[in-house]
Amino acid sequence: MLSLKQLLLALAVAGNVFAQNDCQAPSNTIQNQGDAQALSGCQTVTGDIVIAGQTSGTIDLSGIQRINGSLICRDAAGLTGIASRDLTIIDKQFQLYGLTIMSSLDFPSLSRVGAINWTALPALQELSFRSQVKRAQNVYISNTELKSLDGINLEMVDRFDVNNNNYLTKIESQLGNISEALNIQANGKDLTVAFPNLEWANNMTFWNCSSVSLPSLAVVNQSMGFRGNFFETLSAPNLTRTDNRGDIVFTDNNQLTNISFPQLEAIGGTLSIANNTELKNLDGFQKLATVGGAIVISGGITNFTTPVLDDVRGAFNLQSTATFDCGPFKRAADRKVIKGTYKCSGAPGSTTSGSSASSTSSDSSSTNTNKPGAAGHLQVNVGSILGSVALAAGALYVAL
Repeated sequence: MLSLKQLLLALAVAGNVFAQNDCQAPSNTIQNQGDAQALSGCQTVTGDIVIAGQTSGTIDLSGIQRINGSLICRDAAGLTGIASRDLTIIDKQFQLYGLTIMSSLDFPSLSRVGAINWTALPALQELSFRSQVKRAQNVYISNTELKSLDGINLEMVDRFDVNNNNYLTKIESQLGNISEALNIQANGKDLTVAFPNLEWANNMTFWNCSSVSLPSLAVVNQSMGFRGNFFETLSAPNLTRTDNRGDIVFTDNNQLTNISFPQLEAIGGTLSIANNTELKNLDGFQKLATVGGAIVISGGITNFTTPVLDDVRGAFNLQSTATFDCGPFKRAADRKVIKGTYKCSGAPGSTTSGSSASSTSSDSSSTNTNKPGAAGHLQVNVGSILGSVALAAGALYVAL
């Protein structure tokens, strides 16, 4: 017969083996705080932790420092919060979905996740991530009551998609690189967006923002679009080019009065500016020399100045209800600066060939064989009724 001492030792060994099995299991399901407490001796959980749908109250995962798998909770209608004072790394996904009364995420040590995927968290208003999440491959946050993303301060990301968060008024991050796509759409009307360190991005789309700050942005690898925003000015003072047929698109920004890209030299794709009600003066393209696609502009614009433009490889189409001077563009088309179809039209009294004329349109296939030259000081009045060119390779998020 075993002595009491031997029995206690055997139970301790068995407990350790059981705990180790939990730590190394492919998946651990949490139904209550007792299940969470059973994992508190695991510094590292090698599999997933899944908080079950019937779980209620707050689940505290303190004790665990790293999850090699994912932390997942879906459709737990009674869950009010998730916490861990020790968790530092989630290697795969931090996935939360359909948690209708969860109002608290308290992870003071969390600094790295593989991916954040949060959808339908209508009671979540703030994050308690005091160490800040600085590394994540993908971020998708939709349909929450978050007022800011304080606590998520990434240095680089593949995809960053934040949409339909009606109370969100602030996004500010130290991001330096976006390798795949950025999409900010349909959040709070007063949303301010600031990426002070962002230098390189693949695709970027901004919808419904009250301000966008991109002071360090130098290169967009593909396209950049601004649609339905509320800001008056958009400036990218260090942007030099878009590559790979990348478009620059401004559409339906009804308060926009100024676009400033003072260092922009080349657009890989199309420059499209349409239906921006208050935009009159386009003088923010002083170094633009090359457009790999088309230039398509409509709206009540009274001035378009591109003093060094010498190569437009696609079409050139300006449609206006205002009076403007097509003459400099017509001469550029004649010199083959504009390689594609040339169209330019405006209100009565517009100039079509560089001198006053009663005609209101100019349409040319640009058959003149004179050698190409700079388009000179192009000053044009442009107006509206042209649909916008679609943004190449948009940034709609593919579910993580």
